[in-house]
Amino acid sequence: MDRDHVTVNRDVWDADADNWVAEGERLWSAEAPSWGNWGESEDRLQMLPADMRGKDAIELGCGTGYVAAWMARRGARVTAIDVSPRQLATARRLAAAHGAEITFIEGNAEVTGLPDGAFDFAISEYGAAIWCPPGDWLREAWRLLRPGGRLVFLGNHPFVLITTPENGAPCDRTLHRPYRGMWGADWTTVEIEPSGIAFNLTHADWWALFAEIGFRVAGYHEIYAPDWAEDTRGSVPADWARDFPVEQVWKLEKPG
Repeated sequence: MDRDHVTVNRDVWDADADNWVAEGERLWSAEAPSWGNWGESEDRLQMLPADMRGKDAIELGCGTGYVAAWMARRGARVTAIDVSPRQLATARRLAAAHGAEITFIEGNAEVTGLPDGAFDFAISEYGAAIWCPPGDWLREAWRLLRPGGRLVFLGNHPFVLITTPENGAPCDRTLHRPYRGMWGADWTTVEIEPSGIAFNLTHADWWALFAEIGFRVAGYHEIYAPDWAEDTRGSVPADWARDFPVEQVWKLEKPG
């Protein structure tokens, strides 16, 4: 893939910003964090440390900033970066409305320009986790973390990519792309709901990359649709996602 994914994805998210305002407002006002397409509970996934007082945290690809808000409420000093100025405009407005002290930065999560070892905790729910090449943004996260720091990220499960038809239709029970050599997909020219350039890897390649960088895998979750779900979210039908994992969570540690 040799296209300028940063510019492509910035333009996609700027153009789509208005469609995420209501969801951002809902999640900023939520009493407890929930994750992914069908709102998996924080109690089960434990994406965030329960007590973040005194910790420096960063969200890599923050969108409307609700994850940053959840960390701030747990006591963290939060920085959040995103490539889309229009998404950040929503995030800043909601931070002001909720009285949240968060440092928002317009920039590329692959090259943040922030100091080495500045953070205890880093997170990406989608964001950099799918819109940036894994080898680039994971190395940047490693650089930003202090020894003993943790990185948690959530994104699409590889099964979603290989079962999505070439025209961008909702994923089905046929393999449409090879698993071997997976890098992601360019969704800009598909017929159905075109978007940006997204990235993913096989499980073996994720593990190999973590080891190459130096991360230790502390936990992993596969997320399915709940039994009550009947709709399609993020181009994934609920009946498919009850049988196959729709999302994955990696929990990594930088050794002290």
